[in-house]
Amino acid sequence: MNTIRTTLAGKNIVLGITGSIAAVDCVKLAHALRRSGADVQGVMTSAACGILNPDAITYATGNVTLSRCGGLVEHVTYCGDGGRASLLLIAPATANTICKIAHGIDDTPVTTFATTAIGRGMPVVLVPAMHESMYRHPGVCACLETLRTWGITIVDPRIEEGKAKIADTATIVHETERALSGLPLAGKTVLITSGPCRERLDDVRILTTRSTGKMGYELAREASRLGAEVWMVHGDTTAIPHVRNVHAESAGEMRECIRSLCAEQIFDYYISAAAISDFAPEPYEGKIPSGETITIDLLPQPKIIQDVMHAENRPKTIVGFKLGWNSREEARNLLDTGADLVAANTPDALGADAGAYELITRDRSVHAEGTKAEVAEILWQNLL
Repeated sequence: MNTIRTTLAGKNIVLGITGSIAAVDCVKLAHALRRSGADVQGVMTSAACGILNPDAITYATGNVTLSRCGGLVEHVTYCGDGGRASLLLIAPATANTICKIAHGIDDTPVTTFATTAIGRGMPVVLVPAMHESMYRHPGVCACLETLRTWGITIVDPRIEEGKAKIADTATIVHETERALSGLPLAGKTVLITSGPCRERLDDVRILTTRSTGKMGYELAREASRLGAEVWMVHGDTTAIPHVRNVHAESAGEMRECIRSLCAEQIFDYYISAAAISDFAPEPYEGKIPSGETITIDLLPQPKIIQDVMHAENRPKTIVGFKLGWNSREEARNLLDTGADLVAANTPDALGADAGAYELITRDRSVHAEGTKAEVAEILWQNLL
């Protein structure tokens, strides 16, 4: 589900690279930022230049890499008051650089850019990478905490093989998007059901739908990008990044998970993006013999969204999805029973990477068409 997004379109990002071996990952990182729409300007310390040739970053960004602050006062041009940069991203950030920034020392191009950016109050994202023992040093820990109190985003490293390794590229891009979003959903909680349900027919067979969970994935990713804390109830065996994953395969399991979560806390938003089973077979014990014609009774399933609407801790905003040729008419019925917004679409969007939806509320309708990532952005824009 690696849908290309342009959430960083029109943004100018300064990529500060310091002297960690993780600097070799910055070519890939620069490409990822540009694929998301950003204009990227590389800035490297002399130690970083000893690990990675600046020409590689020039190639990756399309801009000549800076390895010194010259007479054009580039740190002010980009990160000073009224500067052209939208965000300063330092990745990787060594222990040396972290501690210098926290104490206002700017004796490298990257720390000079940092001092200027912090003084301006622009978004700064810092991605530590070093040996684990260095990361545990009380001075380094104290400096990281200081930077957090200044509003700087710290992207935690992966602790592996005795090293505090640089976060993966997708996580860095995601945290960059969050820092630039303004975090309109900060402090909000979001509960999403996503993907297909798998109803047991016998010991080896299931009944399900063509749903892939792409819409729920993009809705969760967008909510997290906007600052929300997100829970996603779904049947994927692979955890979705940046959210709290709750596994549920059948409609019954999903219903129990939703009931439990809604009893534990109040959610600001509930989005029913899953293709929840309307019917389930009476399970057959063992394996149904092959080669025979059989009749299967399908039993109607309760509507989970109705449970949520009538829960004691009812979410403040409830969003439903209606799939079918009469989905717009059915959406009106769902609004009448308590939904706040319904995304109506025809079955051709099921399992596809893109689709056309009508986002219907009680007083208006908005057309949303494009990739499911783009539709998710439009849907959240209409909820804020």
